[in-house]
Amino acid sequence: MNKLTQGFIVALLAVSVTACETPPSKEATGAVTGAVVGGILGQQVGGGRGQDLATVAGVILGAVVGANIGRSLDAQDEMRAQQVLEYNRTGHSERWVNPDTGADVTVVPTRTYQTAQGQYCREYTTKVIVGGQKEDAYGTACRQPDGSWKIVQ
Repeated sequence: MNKLTQGFIVALLAVSVTACETPPSKEATGAVTGAVVGGILGQQVGGGRGQDLATVAGVILGAVVGANIGRSLDAQDEMRAQQVLEYNRTGHSERWVNPDTGADVTVVPTRTYQTAQGQYCREYTTKVIVGGQKEDAYGTACRQPDGSWKIVQ
């Protein structure tokens, strides 16, 4: 990855992380995830200046698609994802279609572990399809004292 591409992605992430003190919205999270994935995919195209342009275009397009997907996820989807993290065995997916938004969501816990502090955490993958646009995400969530799961990565 060249210096222009690295700088653009780092700047985008820095702005998104420091933009506010409240937790980011699903739309903002989707935009950042989409931008990073789009930038990586754009980096794979062409060479030289064309590669730089493809990377920037990938970041922009990925941010737009990711924001749209994040916007379409609601409290019902969050509740279902919490249930998957709590009850599904590692490797066992759960799929649903949100009747209000049309989002087709699949969540798969991929690894379960306990931290040194005794907190249970799970890595997972998520696939969301909205309006024919597919977005894959990977993350880690840890069980909170109240029994809910909080995304930590």
